[in-house]
Amino acid sequence: MLQPTLNLDGAGLSAEALIEIARNRAHVELCPSSRDLLCATRAYIEKQWLNDTAPLMYAFNTGVGSLKNRRIGSDDISSFQRNLIRSHSASTGERMPSEVVRAMMAIRANAFASNHSGVRVEIVDRLLAMLNHDIVPVIASKGSVGASGDLAPLAIMSAALMGLAESEVEFQGEIVAASAAFEQVGLPATMDVHAKDATALINGATASLAYAVLAAYDARTLLADATISLSMSLEALRGELSCFEDRAMLARPHVGQRRVAAAIRGILLGTERCTEAARRTSLEGAGGQAESTNEPRIQDAYSLRCAPQVYGPVLDALDYIDSILLTEMNSATDNPLIFLDEHGEYDVVSGGHFHGQYVAQAMDLLALVVTDLGAICDRRTARLIDPACSFGLPTNLIAERAGINTGFSVVQSMGTGLVLENVALCSPASTISLPAKGNTEDHVSNSCFAARRSRTIVQNTQAIVAAEMLVAAQALDLSIPYLQGYPLGRGTTAALSTIREKIPATLGDDRWVHDDIEAVRAMVVEGSFRRAVEAVCGPIFASPEVRL
Repeated sequence: MLQPTLNLDGAGLSAEALIEIARNRAHVELCPSSRDLLCATRAYIEKQWLNDTAPLMYAFNTGVGSLKNRRIGSDDISSFQRNLIRSHSASTGERMPSEVVRAMMAIRANAFASNHSGVRVEIVDRLLAMLNHDIVPVIASKGSVGASGDLAPLAIMSAALMGLAESEVEFQGEIVAASAAFEQVGLPATMDVHAKDATALINGATASLAYAVLAAYDARTLLADATISLSMSLEALRGELSCFEDRAMLARPHVGQRRVAAAIRGILLGTERCTEAARRTSLEGAGGQAESTNEPRIQDAYSLRCAPQVYGPVLDALDYIDSILLTEMNSATDNPLIFLDEHGEYDVVSGGHFHGQYVAQAMDLLALVVTDLGAICDRRTARLIDPACSFGLPTNLIAERAGINTGFSVVQSMGTGLVLENVALCSPASTISLPAKGNTEDHVSNSCFAARRSRTIVQNTQAIVAAEMLVAAQALDLSIPYLQGYPLGRGTTAALSTIREKIPATLGDDRWVHDDIEAVRAMVVEGSFRRAVEAVCGPIFASPEVRL
């Protein structure tokens, strides 16, 4: 099957397209009109500016940072650009994930396609060739302050593009020298950088943005899974559903809150498990304490009843975050920028589009809302294993031989451990600024850490949601003999079936739960539950006009 081809023009890159490039290795090309503009701009630069009589232009014929007033002679410009890559390769720590590096290369190429950077078109072609041949630079992830962009990771990416002897790439499942990978695919083993090439390559918070787009995309899909796990817990605890009615939502009509309530109603359509008759049915004999069948349940705990009020802000925040990231993906972010005036002449403007504060603050918000999302999911999981809160379900959801078997208590506490980690991680990163580079960068964004941290929080929360799904599925299975006359909703039926296709209920002795957790987490990451539910319910977060 042929991979789709995506054209980069500097203005039309979407998160979905970037995911296709980063994860599914979509083929990428430079838009022909962008190619023509790049070539025209570069021809002007080489004719008018690459000589010793040209005025001082930052990073063209001057040093950088505190050396901005040092003129670079035309004969030394290429050496200056090469040395810039070497001197800026100052990162450390674990490797950036390959999908993040691929996203970073695509974003950088798209920024150049906007024709404000003045790079040679050969630089863009080299980046796209690396993507299309899946030649992925090996880059250490830590050390960027997100001010003049993510200088260090972008410098290491650029060194691989150049085929420098120190550079390594991942290619065909192995770590090899960058030059060797290029030779294997029939490309020149090395290439040089000329005026503005290197400075444009390393300027911009592009590593931050790559982490951010992937994290925000995963957070949006995670919210759908968390709505499914919530619905399963509601049915396992036979919760009250009137609080999700649209008339209740309209009394406080936040858009996200209303959409979440509509999603819950859609997933639970057809349920009779969340009815007063089901709530009055005793589970005595399931191994738990007998439930009162006389008094009605008036209202549920906040982790159930207030889900739209907690999930809604997540959905609204994601809409805001996505708007920020979409603009960033289709922006020129290096310095200086080049503009064509009405007389057909080009001008250079020094500015600060490389600064990562937009990304950093968006990622602080993402960290905050996803941490809270994980926390409320974990509180429901805790209720499911606690006989004081679970309305007749057995302690720890043990099917038989309590004491000999321990059940799901540590599955739940794993979730609590991840919530605690998320809480420690979600402190604001964007407000932490220390001057760098001889006080030239006297305000920094800390965007790369903010985005890396947010990706970790999303991944932790995927496991928290997986734990709720696994525990809620066990609770639903234990109650089947006593509640057969009360069917589940159409969406939760699909979700439960999806789990049980791979993981049986624990109806005897304890199972090796590590593998079960990982299997469910993988299904969350891969979208298995979301696809199963949407196959019977339609889009989980349909527009208000569709579902409300």
